[in-house]
Amino acid sequence: MKKLIVIIIILAIIFVGMLTYKNLAIKANNNISIQEIERIETYITKIYMWKEITGEALPYFEDINQANDVWIWEAVKKNLEEYELTYEQIEEEANELFGPDLTKKFPKEGSEYLKYDEQTDKYHAVGRGLDEEEDSFLLNKIEKTKDGYEVEIVEYLEDYSNLLYGEEQESTESKSDENSQNKTNDEIIIRNFNEEEIGRIKSSEEESAKEIVKSNIDKFTKKKLIITTKETQNAEKKYFIKRVEK
Repeated sequence: MKKLIVIIIILAIIFVGMLTYKNLAIKANNNISIQEIERIETYITKIYMWKEITGEALPYFEDINQANDVWIWEAVKKNLEEYELTYEQIEEEANELFGPDLTKKFPKEGSEYLKYDEQTDKYHAVGRGLDEEEDSFLLNKIEKTKDGYEVEIVEYLEDYSNLLYGEEQESTESKSDENSQNKTNDEIIIRNFNEEEIGRIKSSEEESAKEIVKSNIDKFTKKKLIITTKETQNAEKKYFIKRVEK
């Protein structure tokens, strides 16, 4: 009995901790659950890209069919685990990510990063090197609407360039103390999309990046996402991006 009480108390503490974190991080109306917030965040992560490849991590658009083609198909590729894809797989994942409102069709000839191979009749994912800056976002506000949600996100960059030296090992013991100190630097620089440094955190404390962003929120880019939801036959709720506004 005592063990059961202890377990209940621990679970209650964890739940309160989660609730407190979400309340601190997000302004949401009262009828939005933690589970909904987590699902929304998971969905946005699926479509949030890298600006060095798609131009913007998340572009503005009034309608999903007006969105940048590179961004759409790279988001599809990001969520497919295989590197050799059939046309049907690409189309299915596009429908899974963007829903029935997406009427764009993947080009039969392929794209810049999904090359068509006539011999196999498949599309091969082409990789591209990323820079040391991770395009990131945090949820700031969520409002429930008739068809889904209005979500405000705050965009920021996590610059990992300081960590590159930390991954290397000393080849000799004759290195200077200064070089050795540089190689153990484990700071991540938090920047806005103007590449301005806003703060620094330890690599072991990545969650504190959100605290820096929230404390300096006016220095970062905000975007409003209109997200619609549809229920499947299994009563599972699906999330689809409809438009992105300033």
